[in-house]
Amino acid sequence: MKDKGFSIREVNWKMGHLEMDIIAENKKEIVFVEVKTRTTTFGGKLPEENVDIIKQKRLIAAGNAYIKMYHLEKAPRFDIIGLIVNREGEFSYVNHLENAFVPHVRTINSNSFTKRWSWKHRGHIIK
Repeated sequence: MKDKGFSIREVNWKMGHLEMDIIAENKKEIVFVEVKTRTTTFGGKLPEENVDIIKQKRLIAAGNAYIKMYHLEKAPRFDIIGLIVNREGEFSYVNHLENAFVPHVRTINSNSFTKRWSWKHRGHIIK
């Protein structure tokens, strides 16, 4: 993320049952990153393929909470980083999926008068 011009805000962020592996930002975006590490392609799946719809919903809830807590006005993005580590502890596979998924039930818009972002999720508006 740093090589791509992002600064790291949080690593292993937790609030109650919500958690996020990495939270990074640049001038325009706040990026919520799920990191999946494996020692093999378990069941023929790459690590990043293990982020199912249930995990995505949890990540979206964590992103919502973080945006609300810090009154952020940046566009959110959800990334997944898949890693496979060999026996020597070296990465044999690294895949960074930018914008890996988009929340299905949300609307993000900027009020043209205040330039503040709001995020509508399940009927609730988070500003």
